[in-house]
Amino acid sequence: MRPFIHVNCAMSADGKIAGEDRRQVRISSEEDKTRVKNLRKKYDAILVGVGTVLSDDPHLTVKNADYDTNPVRIVLDPRGRTPDDAQVLNEMAPTVMVTLEDCDREWDCEETFRAGKEKIDLEKTLEWLADEIGIESVLVEGGGYTISEFFRSGLVDRYTVFVGGLVIGGSGSPTPCDGSGWIAENGVKLELKECEVLGNGALLTFEPVFSKRASRAPELS
Repeated sequence: MRPFIHVNCAMSADGKIAGEDRRQVRISSEEDKTRVKNLRKKYDAILVGVGTVLSDDPHLTVKNADYDTNPVRIVLDPRGRTPDDAQVLNEMAPTVMVTLEDCDREWDCEETFRAGKEKIDLEKTLEWLADEIGIESVLVEGGGYTISEFFRSGLVDRYTVFVGGLVIGGSGSPTPCDGSGWIAENGVKLELKECEVLGNGALLTFEPVFSKRASRAPELS
């Protein structure tokens, strides 16, 4: 049984997650930031793609938690581009790096797993995380290409998106479900479960109609 997958992100009112230069833009309200901090405590692991690491250099940790209590950090890095001094490789939490099978890059981290030839095999990766590390739930925080691959593979169980009160603009600005070469026939159907105002924005909670059943969802209350 694979882990439960929750995709969480923030976008502007015109559907962008950053500017055309890919630099981080403050979108979330203070209320949403508090929500995300609490959300991270509920999950066994936090996952991002290498693009997020290179552009934002996130810690992916929970405030006041230590190595043994922080969620496991997972980075999807097909070609091994994560620098050795990235914050996600610090000693605040265990880190799992995931690459393609032919990538021989090594890091000073908890584990390195290699799956897939042309692109990372997400199903194989999730099965390994469940069987070998005991991961039952994963919070996916971006970026757009990574989120797109989870949707493309039918591996999303919950999708929450905070829509902030600003417009970023730019035809080349990234979106929550980014990447090229994929047009879902008639779109990916989502069922709206909740809508909540959080400061100068709104949090939308969806469940994909197609979701391939995973293990039980974390208790978020």
